[in-house]
Amino acid sequence: MTDSVSTLIDRLHDEANQDRSTEETPDIGIVMGSDSDLEVMLTGGRRRGAYDALVDELGFGEQTDFENPPDERFTFETYVTSAHRTPHLMSAYAETAEDRGLEVIIAGAGGKSADLPNMTASIAYPLPVIGVPVQEKSVDSVIGMPTGAPMTAVDAGKSFNAALSAAQILARKHEPVRDRLVAYHDALEEDVGAVSRRLHDEGVDRFRETREESGN
Repeated sequence: MTDSVSTLIDRLHDEANQDRSTEETPDIGIVMGSDSDLEVMLTGGRRRGAYDALVDELGFGEQTDFENPPDERFTFETYVTSAHRTPHLMSAYAETAEDRGLEVIIAGAGGKSADLPNMTASIAYPLPVIGVPVQEKSVDSVIGMPTGAPMTAVDAGKSFNAALSAAQILARKHEPVRDRLVAYHDALEEDVGAVSRRLHDEGVDRFRETREESGN
């Protein structure tokens, strides 16, 4: 085991042994099998990702220092924990997640052997884990959990939805998160209603013109 991995494992166990309130610890953990998954798992590239959902839509903060949380009440953290290349780190993360204050984990992996979400869910049980297949060919691997080993999963690449699902889990206990989710949904509803009204009132040709003029 390399020094970098050993250091991270020691850090995770040290954090798990600290007596910190839930207000000071990350609420959501985001893990991925490789930093090449970063665009899908967080920023989403052309498709919005988990970072966009949590930060832009729901007002979460990213916690990068366990002992110095950001000002935001609700936070998330990110790690790379490969099931195949760093199995000890993956195990340590899943084993310590609940003691470190996490309430839900989002785990994403790509390739045909996308084992990180499944293994994380098995080790972290009963902490809920939401799997994200980074690619289409990863779907069968991520959703293929046997009976008695539950894990929720979203469609390929849809880490944005995984973040919303994680927030829904938090919302059962945290009213402010519920309020933010409702506000986000209301905004979506209003957008669709406004588009529907414009399409009907302006007619197809004028609607197309105004869309092109606005760049939407």
